[in-house]
Amino acid sequence: MVVLTFVAALILPNPELQQTPQLLKRLKAPYTMAEDVKKHFAPQIGMDTTERLAGYEKRLKMESDSITQALTWRSVGPEVQSGRVIRVLSNPKNPDDIYVAFATGGLWRTKDGGVKWKALFEKQSSFGIGDMALGPDGKTIWIGTGEHNSQRTSYQGTGVFKSTDSGETWQHVGLEDINHTGAICVNPKNGNDVVVAGLGHLYSSNSERGIFKTSDGGKTWNQTLKINDLTGVIDMTMDPNDPKTIYASSWDRDRRAWDFRDAGQATAIYKSANSGSTWQKLDGGLPSGDLGRIGLSVSESNSNVVYAFIDNWNADPDTIYDDEYAPSGTLTPWRFLQLKDEQFNQISKEAIERFVTRYLPAGTKADDIIQGVKGKKMTLEAVAQLMEKRSANVFAIERVTHQIWRSDDKGKTWKKTHAYRFGVHGGYYFGEIRVNPTNPDDLWTLGTLLLRSKDGGKTWKRTANSVHVDFHDLWFDPRDSKRMVVGCDGGPYFSGDDGETWRHWNNLPVGQTTTLAVDNKVPYNIYVGLQDNGTLVGPSTYNPGRTSLNAWKAIGGGDGSWIAVDPRDDGDLVYVASQWGSHQAINQKTNERWGSAARAQQGQTPLRYQWISPLIISSHHPDILYLGSQFVHRSMNKGRAWTTISPDLTTNREQGDVPYATIKTLDESPFKFGQLIAGTDDGIVKLTVDHGTNWTDITPPAKNKWVSRVLFSKFETNTVYVTQTGYREDDYRPYVWRSTDLGKNWTSIASNLPLEFVNSIKEDPREKNILYLATGIGVFRSTDTGNSWEVLGGNFPRCAVHDIVIHPRDLEIVAATHGKSVWVFDLKQLDKLTVDIQSKPIHMFDLPTMAFTDTWAMRRSENYDGEPAREPTVGSWLWLKAGGKGTIRIKDAAGKVLKEKSFDALRGLQQWTIELVLYPATSKWAIDNKNRPRTTIEEILADPFGPARGKYLPAGEYSVEISVGDVTQTVKWKLL
Repeated sequence: MVVLTFVAALILPNPELQQTPQLLKRLKAPYTMAEDVKKHFAPQIGMDTTERLAGYEKRLKMESDSITQALTWRSVGPEVQSGRVIRVLSNPKNPDDIYVAFATGGLWRTKDGGVKWKALFEKQSSFGIGDMALGPDGKTIWIGTGEHNSQRTSYQGTGVFKSTDSGETWQHVGLEDINHTGAICVNPKNGNDVVVAGLGHLYSSNSERGIFKTSDGGKTWNQTLKINDLTGVIDMTMDPNDPKTIYASSWDRDRRAWDFRDAGQATAIYKSANSGSTWQKLDGGLPSGDLGRIGLSVSESNSNVVYAFIDNWNADPDTIYDDEYAPSGTLTPWRFLQLKDEQFNQISKEAIERFVTRYLPAGTKADDIIQGVKGKKMTLEAVAQLMEKRSANVFAIERVTHQIWRSDDKGKTWKKTHAYRFGVHGGYYFGEIRVNPTNPDDLWTLGTLLLRSKDGGKTWKRTANSVHVDFHDLWFDPRDSKRMVVGCDGGPYFSGDDGETWRHWNNLPVGQTTTLAVDNKVPYNIYVGLQDNGTLVGPSTYNPGRTSLNAWKAIGGGDGSWIAVDPRDDGDLVYVASQWGSHQAINQKTNERWGSAARAQQGQTPLRYQWISPLIISSHHPDILYLGSQFVHRSMNKGRAWTTISPDLTTNREQGDVPYATIKTLDESPFKFGQLIAGTDDGIVKLTVDHGTNWTDITPPAKNKWVSRVLFSKFETNTVYVTQTGYREDDYRPYVWRSTDLGKNWTSIASNLPLEFVNSIKEDPREKNILYLATGIGVFRSTDTGNSWEVLGGNFPRCAVHDIVIHPRDLEIVAATHGKSVWVFDLKQLDKLTVDIQSKPIHMFDLPTMAFTDTWAMRRSENYDGEPAREPTVGSWLWLKAGGKGTIRIKDAAGKVLKEKSFDALRGLQQWTIELVLYPATSKWAIDNKNRPRTTIEEILADPFGPARGKYLPAGEYSVEISVGDVTQTVKWKLL
């Protein structure tokens, strides 16, 4: 028999609840932020941004000094997935002129609805963007650097930048140490009147956070709101009908590698009535206590109406009345708390058995519980203790989560718009809210999903179901609010029909790639893991803007994580993963798939996997895999079964809300099977030489620093490399180590590197002294085993590089950037740089004999696109120890200069060309005598355009001379 008398208590508050304190005392509030601080957040001071900027100046010097600065990388996509959008805005004077700012992919502009794009923010000291705003003149752009979403790869900024020419040039205008920008508001009546919200450091405390105002276009700034050294400002919105009125939301937050405190007591809403000069904290019924991120919006059609999207971390007293998904007759922890001892045995045996199986320790027998309570040998208090033994938080009250609040009197008073629990929708990673400019009740919230309310927030409906999730911005066309662009982790999407249908603007290489692998097919394929866009594979020959977007194909979902390619069959079998250790194997030929991650069995220690957890293939046999949790696991059958071969190699510190104390990187010696090195996120490096039987601590001198990569040398048996990063401590120093005795002794090889955290290291496949580094802004190369470093290539985007791989056959280095997709550099270019050549002030490489043709002058018309026909050229490679103004001359056998060209010569290896035309063709159709009658045989057979044709170097033997500064070299050349 099922007795349901206690179920009524879930509908209305039970007046007898106070009579059962022995159970109700088990109720726990959610883990409070004060407890979180005490437990997980010792004070942490990060690096000052001015120090980082000095490091950036060092990088600029290294770029100009690099002997490879004239050599180029090529972008190879992918584009089809796009990337994380931060803001979408249009020119106030021309709404078809649209700007899209990406979290780490730069600022882009389109004037034709996403068909063509122009990159505008490429070579600055920061690639992370927190917000942008446009001035009333339509030409002034403000960029606040440092992403505001506070995600694990929300990269820091270096202050505020300003352009007065639509993004062609940029000026840094201060606020260096706000580090992450919450929002920017520009007065539409006075473009020099600007207010900036500074969030401050993500992983440490600092004072430069709050609200800053300039009245002179960024020349000077005043801090007009300061809360404390851990509370910045995440959002601001200006009353579109009264620019003196601004609303702002503070955010009390602090992050560590092991925990994120994304709410606090200092989170609140503020209002200014004088253009941001002074601020008043708002109350009027708003919630207080532990609050997370708050998004704000003012209705343009009725600016009395203000909305707030609040992440409320306070305890929800209605938790015990929820059990939304538990049918009547089901016993749950909340219903259990409301029982008296004598009521327990009135419940059916089947319901108690289900309850015992789900909530009591494994092995507990339902009959023992039933008889114990019935015979009064056991109380419900004792049962509750057993429940807490299985799960300490079984009686934890849920938090309120997200709420929408509305004010109809410009912020004086507030009311929650909905009667029900809104649910988990926003949070630290999203949390913006938008109002249709023509309707104050047409409301949109941007979170994991895009939700819309047409009744002022009372009821909600999911929209944009076909669009990628994780939404960050929504722009309305000021001419027609049915035309809109939404920005999410999948890029920008356009709708022209009030959100009924959406078109993806996905032709930009702005992917946030994290990991890399390559296969050995021809051409070889590149495999990349992407933030929130899974694992993609595409050809290394991909050419953005020309190759089909769909040449890159998805083979895995989630947040793309570790990748390993089986070398057999040129790479048909590949191992991919998504976040927190979700590994799987994929046979691309047969489409067979299987899980390839170790899992803890019941009663075993739960496994901790990092966001990107390493899986490597043994070079001694490709059936053998190694996988890292807090343990090292080995599979002998392609990941179908696993054996743990290590103890916990980490410090095994108490966990916060992010898995930590995990193995981040693994490698196996190419010389000895079972000789492994493991690096952890809590700064430990350990070595085994006997298949995991024994492990030795070989941690480098930089203690407690996240180990980003471990690497055995392919050339020397006992040589290993380790890189570490202090990114999660706001420490940007490079940590690069080399040991020649398997970790007994370490030497720092960071040498002349600038202040950029290091993510990966690779050896050159042919030369043991050549190393490559992936850093927080680019790729470096060393030719002397790390004693000195130089920037590799001159056109590489200033963007974090998470991984690098070198293709052993094609000798190309592939770089995974976290914002500009994937780039490839041909290392064969560097084969020309012998020691002998580099010792010379100038070296011209030989010119190949060139074939002369008399058809050069016979081209009659311009190209179809109106561009002049490309002239024939001669060129080759040039080495210069020092750059400067250069001159190229072609001379005949007598030494007469027939052709001369000036060029800007760079230090290092570069290519040069010079055109072979002596004087160009004139307009073919401007010949006075083209219609003159021809009577003689000579006139009839004559070239009617002869007088207008260009003249070129005739066949013969020449010398080509290049002069730069006071150095000159000449080489012989034949045109035959």
